[in-house]
Amino acid sequence: MIPRYSRPDMVAIWDPATKFRIWFEIEAHACDAMADLGVIPRENADAVWKAKDVEFDVARIDEIEAETKHDVIAFLTHLAEHVGSDEARFVHQGMTSSDVLDTCLNVQLTRAADILLADMDSLLAALKRRALEHKNTVRVGRSHGIHAEPTTMGLTFARFYAEMDRNRARLRAARDEIATGAISGAVGTFANIDPRVEEHVCAQLGLNPEPISTQVIPRDRHAMFFATLGVIASSIENVAIEVRHMQRTEVLEGAEFFSMGQKGSSAMPHKKNPVLTENLTGLARLVRAAVIPAMENVALWHERDISHSSVERAIGPDATITLDFALARLTGVIDKMLIYPDNMLENMNKFPGLVMSQRVLLALTQAGVSRENAYSMVQRNALKVWEERRDFRQELLADPEVVAALGEDGINEKFDMDYHTKHVDTIFARVFGEV
Repeated sequence: MIPRYSRPDMVAIWDPATKFRIWFEIEAHACDAMADLGVIPRENADAVWKAKDVEFDVARIDEIEAETKHDVIAFLTHLAEHVGSDEARFVHQGMTSSDVLDTCLNVQLTRAADILLADMDSLLAALKRRALEHKNTVRVGRSHGIHAEPTTMGLTFARFYAEMDRNRARLRAARDEIATGAISGAVGTFANIDPRVEEHVCAQLGLNPEPISTQVIPRDRHAMFFATLGVIASSIENVAIEVRHMQRTEVLEGAEFFSMGQKGSSAMPHKKNPVLTENLTGLARLVRAAVIPAMENVALWHERDISHSSVERAIGPDATITLDFALARLTGVIDKMLIYPDNMLENMNKFPGLVMSQRVLLALTQAGVSRENAYSMVQRNALKVWEERRDFRQELLADPEVVAALGEDGINEKFDMDYHTKHVDTIFARVFGEV
């Protein structure tokens, strides 16, 4: 991923030096296990660890690979340059390249998931804080982009919190599912390596042994992992779209923080554009772009082919680095987001009283009017508000049929805003527990 959308901790996971360090640990731990089992001499296993503090020369490995056309062999050759050819002769014994490649990839994805889980914790904390802050800040709810009924800004933040909380649980499950390793040799039969070697290596790396591998770890695990990242990205966009809508000039119920010295447009000095959330919409597309290739990687020929390899070299770093950046950016947006309660009330009153139409409809049916007639009575008055910007309550009070059914006091009572917020505490308790 380009540096503009990258953060150092996640980038470091995918650095070639990190990859080669993990490869070394896999090989060294495997040698330890084989020595414990009496398969190789202990002194040879100990000799491998002489390279534990070595900074592997990426350029040198690339140079060897240019000749061998095989990345794992290139690494093993470079490792022998540090350990000694004779001492290193038992390295990789009974193993195949995928034992190293797949186990390493899953270590990297597991570490990436740990960073993403921490990112989500920060985002959840920000959403909860803003939800509690604006628990009773009334705004109009919209369906199809049109005024519907009153809600609160706190409920908006709370629903995003609940969605991200579900995503965190999904990511935790995906992390657990991807945390497997395989040291099972060619076609996964353990013919040339003891299963106890796999158990030891996985234990040292914080993984579980893959119950049954072929020559690769099954790619349904990876498909689920990247699908989960795609769902999280879609939820990020869901929040971003709401912020972008709220920042529109004719809405302006909320907005991204605009810092001192920030410029919104090269041409129009007055502009304050929602650039961060627009960026998040784009970043979400990049993360989701990894999902279909990950799904297609599940179907491999027989016990192994490498059609998945080139895909994962790209989507592994790109999807995790992008999502890490996006989660951090969204947390910043939520933390600093500007909220305009007065504008929320002003917007709701652009069509005075209209948001109470359903309550009047229900009251008429409870008063004995058929639903069809009640709907017609409410709608004919509501349309005057739409077309002539009249006051809905006053129109109802001037309608003899409505007054006959409800009385003036009955009509007035239907315009109490607290009616729509009376269960906010119940919803908050469901989302956050007792707060």
